[in-house]
Amino acid sequence: MQAEDAQPSPASVPRPTQPPKTFFGLVQESRRHWQSYSRPVFNDEDPYGQEAASNARAYRVYVEEAAGFDENMVGQSRDGLDVMLVFAGLFSAVVTSFLIQASQNLQADFSEMSALLLHDLLIVQLAMVDGATVNVTTPSINPAEKFEPDVIDVWINGLWVVSLTTSLVVALAAVLVKQWLHRYTTFTSGTPRLRSHIRQFRFMGLEKWRVRIIIGMLPIVMHISLMLFFAGLTLFFIPL
Repeated sequence: MQAEDAQPSPASVPRPTQPPKTFFGLVQESRRHWQSYSRPVFNDEDPYGQEAASNARAYRVYVEEAAGFDENMVGQSRDGLDVMLVFAGLFSAVVTSFLIQASQNLQADFSEMSALLLHDLLIVQLAMVDGATVNVTTPSINPAEKFEPDVIDVWINGLWVVSLTTSLVVALAAVLVKQWLHRYTTFTSGTPRLRSHIRQFRFMGLEKWRVRIIIGMLPIVMHISLMLFFAGLTLFFIPL
């Protein structure tokens, strides 16, 4: 009876599981997952005189530490480059459609010219029917004159050409940087000393060519392209 009447201890009562935390419908990862990660421990000591051998402990530690650092650096860079590449491609298509429409104002509109000449011809014919005299020596438009586009049309096309060029440069740079990063993270087989030397050689090349600075400059160049496009769009709608 005492065993039946005994209350279960609090430790034996299962606690209700809490639902995972979400952020806009996405499940957030728990920090305990990252805290539970343990780096590989190299407790083995190198034999005397073998501290710089091909399989030395220093090279193995370097390879493991560098792998984690490179994974974090390249992962963040790739995410930003993917977004930048998609946005630059879509933006270039939009600017191209506007530029095709605006470039027509840089050359003579022959359809409008034909309409004006037909209008002059119709006036002459109507005057001949009525018996009036018409001065046909001064038409409303002279096809032989050199066409000069409006200054505002030149500015609009210039701004949009520069905007399209910069967006294409951003797309090209994003593709090249993605290829560099793919080559940088390519796995190389061999001893830890060889792998550490190759990784350090690649990292020095990455720093020499300022790849991380180039990645940071791409959004700035894209913002400049956007401002040029909006400036031309403002001039395009002013006459309207």
